[in-house]
Amino acid sequence: MAMSVGSSDDDMMVEMNTTPLIDVMLVLLIMFIITIPVQTHAVKMNMPVNNQSAPPPTPPEIIRIDVDFDGTITWNGETVPGRGELQAKLYRIAQLPDQPEVHLRPNKLVTYKHVAMVMAEAQRLGVTKIGIVGNEQFMN
Repeated sequence: MAMSVGSSDDDMMVEMNTTPLIDVMLVLLIMFIITIPVQTHAVKMNMPVNNQSAPPPTPPEIIRIDVDFDGTITWNGETVPGRGELQAKLYRIAQLPDQPEVHLRPNKLVTYKHVAMVMAEAQRLGVTKIGIVGNEQFMN
């Protein structure tokens, strides 16, 4: 029994010639790239319109709460004797329809628990306009 390894002239080529298909694909790709409209990379933004109304007649009321290095709390320069008095003052602020701004100014040497207590009480009672000021002392 012999086996024929070579090909004879009578055999037909069964594989598909892919060269013309690749040429057609490249032409289609080039045509597709050419016909794509040029896209602008701009973001449309609605900018505010200049309003000619007068500025608010009075600046907002500011309440300054200082926390000293030993945990002593002062309210606009007056020492607050205890936590209950602080809660009462913060509760009165929270009940106002237009709350004043509360500026919390901790001392550089105060422990965090005293400052966190004031912020937690303010949040619990509903004070929304509170901010920590005087951060420039912590730069060094």
